Amino acid sequence: MASEAADTVEETLRAVLVDVLGLGEAQVADFDADTELFGAIPELDSMAVAGLLTEIEDRLDIWIEDDEFETEMLETFGNLLAFARQKTRR
Repeated sequence: MASEAADTVEETLRAVLVDVLGLGEAQVADFDADTELFGAIPELDSMAVAGLLTEIEDRLDIWIEDDEFETEMLETFGNLLAFARQKTRR
């Protein structure tokens, strides 16, 4: 059951990246834990971060506190996924 929830989190994150940043589904499907995000994907600039985080909060029914946000969270898809999975376990 835990892996099912984890898969749902990953699917949701991939959908958010497609919907909010306008990335292609095939591109996002190829993302792995080491895929660089912030600074590597032009669509994910400082202006897009707030919208991305808000959509993640809405779709995963979580709340990201200001003091929880660190830029390292957006460095790679793996970092973002690990953060989202941790938040959904609470």
